[in-house]
Amino acid sequence: MALQDFYSNHGNYRTRLVLHTRDSERDVVGAAAAALDLINNVRVQTIIGPTNSMEANFVISLGNKSQVPIMSFSATSPSLTSIRSPYFFRATQNDSSQVRAISAIIQAFGWREAVPICEDNEFGEGLIPYLSDALDDVNARIPYRCVISPGATDEEIKGELYELMTMQTRVFIVHMTPYLGCRVFNIGEEIGMMTEGYVWIMTDGLTNHRSLMDCWDMDSKLQGVLGVRSYIPKSKKLDNFKLRWKRKFLQDNSSMVNAELDISGLWAYDATFALAMAVEQLGTANFGFDVSNVPQTIRTELQSIGVSQNGPKLIQTLSNTRFKGLSGEFGFTNGQLKSSAFQIVNGERGIGFWTSKNGLVKKLNFTNVTRYSTAKENLGTIIWPGDSNTVPKGWEIPTNGKRLKIGVPVKDGSSVFVKEMLDPSTNSTIITGYSIDVFNAVMDAMPYAVTYDFIPFKNSDGKMTGSYDDLVYQVFLRNYDAVVGDISIVVNRSLYVDFTLPYTESGVVMVVPIQGDSKKNAWVFLKPLTWDLWVTSACFFVFIGFVVWVLEHRISEDFRGPPLHQIGTSLSFSLQTVVFAQRERVVGNPGRFVVVIWCFVVFILTQSYTASLTSLLTVQRLQPMVTDVSELMKKGQNVGYPYRSFVEGLVRRLRLDPSKMKKYKSLEGLDELFSNGSIAAAFDEIPYIKLFLAKHCDKYTTVGPTFKTDGFGFAFPRGSPLVADVNRAILNVAESDKLREIENTWFQTQTSCTNSTPSVSSNSLSLESFLGLFLVAGTAAIFTLIIFVAEFLYKQKDVWLDSEASVRNKILKLSRIFNAKDLSSHTFRQSYEGSRRDSGVHV
Repeated sequence: MALQDFYSNHGNYRTRLVLHTRDSERDVVGAAAAALDLINNVRVQTIIGPTNSMEANFVISLGNKSQVPIMSFSATSPSLTSIRSPYFFRATQNDSSQVRAISAIIQAFGWREAVPICEDNEFGEGLIPYLSDALDDVNARIPYRCVISPGATDEEIKGELYELMTMQTRVFIVHMTPYLGCRVFNIGEEIGMMTEGYVWIMTDGLTNHRSLMDCWDMDSKLQGVLGVRSYIPKSKKLDNFKLRWKRKFLQDNSSMVNAELDISGLWAYDATFALAMAVEQLGTANFGFDVSNVPQTIRTELQSIGVSQNGPKLIQTLSNTRFKGLSGEFGFTNGQLKSSAFQIVNGERGIGFWTSKNGLVKKLNFTNVTRYSTAKENLGTIIWPGDSNTVPKGWEIPTNGKRLKIGVPVKDGSSVFVKEMLDPSTNSTIITGYSIDVFNAVMDAMPYAVTYDFIPFKNSDGKMTGSYDDLVYQVFLRNYDAVVGDISIVVNRSLYVDFTLPYTESGVVMVVPIQGDSKKNAWVFLKPLTWDLWVTSACFFVFIGFVVWVLEHRISEDFRGPPLHQIGTSLSFSLQTVVFAQRERVVGNPGRFVVVIWCFVVFILTQSYTASLTSLLTVQRLQPMVTDVSELMKKGQNVGYPYRSFVEGLVRRLRLDPSKMKKYKSLEGLDELFSNGSIAAAFDEIPYIKLFLAKHCDKYTTVGPTFKTDGFGFAFPRGSPLVADVNRAILNVAESDKLREIENTWFQTQTSCTNSTPSVSSNSLSLESFLGLFLVAGTAAIFTLIIFVAEFLYKQKDVWLDSEASVRNKILKLSRIFNAKDLSSHTFRQSYEGSRRDSGVHV
């Protein structure tokens, strides 16, 4: 029909295409033999076909050797592109072009895993690498691949589907030929896999060829199935052609009641048009074959292949051919048909589209290009399997599947977090502990039932098989479905597992021994204040004495006299304020203002000193033997860290001497290392340290900063759909009283002290505590001194404004005036008037 339509519209063309048909009977060898016959015996210029990807592989190699273009409208496998033959033209969509549309659907509904069900041949397996990469881009993964042979029996197919039913994943991507796909869906419905909770997504290998899926009642089976198919824009020309094709097909096949033209027929029609146009442009010259390279002695038919003289020019002309065909805009780019939009279907209903620019959209509008979106709201109403309107979560714990295998650590000595015990009545192993009880509570809070078994990570000797990193890595190896215990959340482990939210306090701290401060020496009275506070106090005593002397020197007899006497008077006055026994009178208001404020500061300072000294002399004080990491490094003391823990790496990053680092396997071992003096400090995680201090609150304490970590969590495989629900369950347990009850059960029973917090002595009183008081006193003194100096200079302005005197003379004169009595003050004025009355002449 394509040639008939083409030449009826172009009757003046000089060239005509002549078809030579061969039937490969869907056999790879038959296809190769047919192609060899057409090239060697018929000397064809182009081969349109073969019909599938398996047949195409060898045929493409024949075309490349003979320079005969191979045009296929149904070989979709991406692996054919790797042949890199310039003589292969794919007049259909490459299967890899649809994987982003499928991954967009997966992302839209938040599914984390999907299982591909593919045919066991080149067509089925060629899609998998591209699909895996596309899913990985949207944080989804392929946990398992179901491969079914084209010749599989119903029982074999049923066995594969039963295997899928035992797994958690409920999202299946079906990529196979229509005949095998029909059988898979029939058997899937029979065993109950087309019910609510399942998700089925068909690739265009099925949706583009729905007319070939001649299964009984297939429309009802596929009603809840999603699919992607190549989008063909509607046109009047397309509708007219479909009517003509159907009429002719039914005339030639009168026994068939109904027939539908699929998209491969449209691509075959357009490919034939493109070839006819290219041949017309080339003309009729050079249609021969060059056989000069054929050996004279031919042993096989492959050796007799000649080389088409027209091939190189024909592939160039085909590559440049562009036109609007029945399937839309038609043209080859690097031998591939340009990828078009994909329509998302639900059964037979179109519910949206996917384009590389816009993502998921309800309607195609090429003029309005928005940002890429994978929102599920951009799709129409979906009917899911089982006639459900509820979006499946994409996974579930199979009731007929295996119980979850939960790995747990095995620790030397007793452990509150994970304990392995032997039940004497049943002689079976019981796993218990704080972490186990938390996990059980979390599982009870899940919205569905989860069955599991705890499996100790140990060898035949009952010892832990490896480190905690090794235990977590078993989840990545699929030996365990999860790991539960005192498992710290650290970066290197998160590379191959997904952690839940932490269920314990996080951080690493340093624990050190404490000792009583029983030594009372002769200099204990200096301990209440730090050295900087002593120095500052002494400086302020001198400063305040100086300020008072400056303010009172001219108006008070107590602050006058020989220089040494004045210095002694000033110092003794400020020191006597400690006991408020100063003998010198302060007669000026500025001096009184400074003294009052200073006495307030001294009062607070002395009271604080008295209280601190009393405590030092009467109360037993506990002091840490080490205060920080720098002290450890300076003294070269040994430190401890837990055996087979990530804490070792943290301690090494502190640049401590590796030879000074000691391992311990249990908290009892840590106490022993401290007791025999092997270590001066130890680093461990907060949950362990809290438990350790609960037992030994009177012997140890924590000092220094807390090194931030993420606490203990449960480890699941990467992309596990359980993680989100487990996180919500952890939050529910944490916000209820259940977690507190579990903590009280396991930690309070370990407490051997009435007060689990050791009484660590506080530091001496420091300058920071009194900085505000000193600032107030200093500011007041300086402010008063400035006012006094300004007033004095103002009164003596005649002296410093004398232009005839030198600066030196001015300073000397001002000094003499300052050293003299201020007779204008009320103190000396009263004294002077009294002396005059006493020495007067009485008449």
